[in-house]
Amino acid sequence: MTTLIEAQALRKCFGQIVAVDDISLSVDKGEVLGFLGPNGAGKSTTMKMITGFLEPDGGTARIAGIDIGKDPIGAKRQLGYLPEGAPAYADMTPRSFLSFIAEIRGYRGGEIKTRADAAAEKAGLLNVWNQRIETLSKGYKRRVGIAQAILHDPAVLVMDEPTDGLDPNQQHQVRSLIQQMAKDKAIIISTHILQEVDAVCTRAVIIDRGRIVADGTAQSLEARLPYHQAVALQVPTAAGDKAKAALEGLAGVAKVEITGKPTGTVALRAFPKDGQAIAAAVGALMREQGIDVQELYVEKGRLDDVFRQITSHEGARKNA
Repeated sequence: MTTLIEAQALRKCFGQIVAVDDISLSVDKGEVLGFLGPNGAGKSTTMKMITGFLEPDGGTARIAGIDIGKDPIGAKRQLGYLPEGAPAYADMTPRSFLSFIAEIRGYRGGEIKTRADAAAEKAGLLNVWNQRIETLSKGYKRRVGIAQAILHDPAVLVMDEPTDGLDPNQQHQVRSLIQQMAKDKAIIISTHILQEVDAVCTRAVIIDRGRIVADGTAQSLEARLPYHQAVALQVPTAAGDKAKAALEGLAGVAKVEITGKPTGTVALRAFPKDGQAIAAAVGALMREQGIDVQELYVEKGRLDDVFRQITSHEGARKNA
């Protein structure tokens, strides 16, 4: 694997506040890393240091093998960055703005138009191509920011809330674009939309109070939940005690709890030992016991539950 993003022991303080505290991570070509954390956790500060827009108090960052502190221009040639807010010149049109970006990127002649047109098409901007940016909706302004980030087809993309302000159809389009680009790039996406991690990310890193608190695939993080692989079922009220007792005697079941009593039914949850699959055995047991099961499914857990479990604590936060 070719590692295209490397951060080593990044640290940043603002006065007495430690915003980022010894963060190290790497992203390989073909990876899309979801970068998650509560407001004030240090996400934006970390991304600004990785992209060279904020000098760290300690640590280093490399883009495509280039130390961004020692050779910022060389590193940024390999980098596309969509910052929070993605400022653009309000009195320009997407056409003139992207042409300007292409020119300052070093393109000349017909290549300026070729690059601007291609980025606009990918970002879905052609129907507002000649409209002043200040008149565009928040979603279209975000697309202008995406277009400038991908215009030079960089090896690395760092995107802070890329679907912020987009409607569901636009979110789908941007996620599809990220998936299309992912095989040839290393991509970091900071997002509050946890479904986005499931949709496009190959890996997720969660930070809290300036430190990494979890790193893995969405599936591996979901597996950290105590009810992951538990079997939930509903049976008639009259059969509730019988079902609970039968499940407690089933090999592979660690414990059984009643989770609710919807009208005319009892909801149960059977927890497996050592994360083993017990759904088939539970279903067979209920049939053997002659218990009418009205609903049965395996609980996989959700990333937002993992996020809350890992990062929930008291205290006011400030945006990083």
